[in-house]
Amino acid sequence: MKVFRFFKLKDSLLSKYVLIILCAMVLLPMILPIVSLLTYMPLQWRESLGVTDDRYRDAATLEKMWHQEAAKLEDASEPTIAASLRAIQTRYPKAAVFRVDAQGRTGFQLPEDPKRPAVWTTAYTVAFMKERFYGDPFTIIAFVGDDQAQGFIGFELPRSAMNPSGAASRYGSAWLGISVVLGGSMLILAVFLFISLLFFYRIRRRLVRLQAAMTDPSAEGGIPAQVAVLNRDEIGRLEQAFNDMVVKLAASRAREAEEDALRRELIAKLSHDLRTPLTAIRGHAYSLRGERLSERGAESVALIESKTGYLGQLIENLFSYSLLSAGKYPYRPERVDIARLARTFFIGWYPVFEQAGFEIDLELPEEAVNWEIDPQWLGRVLDNYCQNALRHAGSGRYVRFALHPDAGGRIVIEDRGPGMSGSSPERGAGLGLSIAALMLKEMGLRGEVRTGETGTRIAIAPHFLNEA
Repeated sequence: MKVFRFFKLKDSLLSKYVLIILCAMVLLPMILPIVSLLTYMPLQWRESLGVTDDRYRDAATLEKMWHQEAAKLEDASEPTIAASLRAIQTRYPKAAVFRVDAQGRTGFQLPEDPKRPAVWTTAYTVAFMKERFYGDPFTIIAFVGDDQAQGFIGFELPRSAMNPSGAASRYGSAWLGISVVLGGSMLILAVFLFISLLFFYRIRRRLVRLQAAMTDPSAEGGIPAQVAVLNRDEIGRLEQAFNDMVVKLAASRAREAEEDALRRELIAKLSHDLRTPLTAIRGHAYSLRGERLSERGAESVALIESKTGYLGQLIENLFSYSLLSAGKYPYRPERVDIARLARTFFIGWYPVFEQAGFEIDLELPEEAVNWEIDPQWLGRVLDNYCQNALRHAGSGRYVRFALHPDAGGRIVIEDRGPGMSGSSPERGAGLGLSIAALMLKEMGLRGEVRTGETGTRIAIAPHFLNEA
């Protein structure tokens, strides 16, 4: 069981994302030592190779050296001062040295600088000191023998030739380290966000692919196709469950189709087998009518004929429904004048309703209305509706047959019975209405049934309108 849980955790999306977070948490603390090594090791390596020059290590040492040299030159002659400056410049070749005497005249200088004035005025001297204070080049001015009356000597060194040192150097190095650490941290964070985005993008892409498979409108029989299971994580198990559902659904549809075929076959066989004894019963009932019967016997024969007729109609409806469901009922559409067909049909039913005591209202115009239908199918539909009105609307004793030629034509049958939801002694299973609905659908017609306590209204039209 533990091994199974381990493999299940190994294939989990949660474990994969937790691993990404742990990697980020481990890498972030490691940035400081790694960056420190990468920052300071090259400096140490450079110093170990002797790339740096200790003569220019720091400003304090240079300043101390220069003041000591100036003190040694107290009361020295100009040639002595020049020789001393030349020796110092030889030791510090990157530096420039110069001499200004007590009258402000520029004396010895090495190397020669044409920008240096021949005579130093007070204003120029103040501006020079102000410019060179913490400026570049690094400049040291020292009075000869610490006596202003003997003039001064100057030492200039480009700051690029000096090694970073002191508090300013440490401050800059610290900022460099902090900047590199922050940059590395931001880089790790950016990598983490990118990997997270890629992780969730792949999850979304797989879910969208599964959704597309579920909602594929081109799926045969309404059953979606199976999807490829590429991973064993939660989404992979969901995809596998979806594939299992598709297999079960396909098997269920196949069983349903097989059961439906068996049911239609059984109905067809039963309908055929019931017709033979029913015909015999009708024949014997007809024969009994020729015999001398009592009043009660004559009533029984009439009841037998009525019930066998009703049973025959039920068998016919059952057989027709089976053929319609299987798509085997003969359908022969043609262009038909509905006005003429309706007149012929309703005139045929007129005496039947009249004999039953119905008030009949006919509205059959002479104007031709053409539909592309099967006249036998439409006749069967109207027969079913009329039989329904005759059996169940006897209490209202009213029926209306109408044909409206406007808007493509519309046939209306209306009665004043208790409605389809009301009680009726001859109420059946509604098989005739189901057959009518199927036939109308196959012919491209639409039927609307409005029923209530005041009666039922049925309208048939290719493009239905709400009002007559």
